[in-house]
Amino acid sequence: MMNWFLIFLAGLLEIVWAIGLKYADSFLTWAGVVLTILISFFMIIHAFKTIPVTLGYTVFVGIGAIGTFITGFFLKEPVSLKQIIFLIFLLVGVIGIKVSSERKKSASKGGNK
Repeated sequence: MMNWFLIFLAGLLEIVWAIGLKYADSFLTWAGVVLTILISFFMIIHAFKTIPVTLGYTVFVGIGAIGTFITGFFLKEPVSLKQIIFLIFLLVGVIGIKVSSERKKSASKGGNK
């Protein structure tokens, strides 16, 4: 469970560094972006020790993409209906991969198929 928390935190940090890339304009802000990337990747590397990479990375990227999109909305970046529709597809895909992985894991342990 702790490793899923690390993936969640790493996804939140991805939002920070992705937005930071746009606004970094000095050595100090660039250093902050790089530090945030390193911490985020350290968390992901640690989490992948017990979580399958395909599942963990999909959740990480989904959190980052959706969070960055929502943050961009609050920063008054332009948003189109197509972007919202495809963001919903992304969210459904991430949830689908997570749910199907849990079912597969449960079935392999002798649970319901």
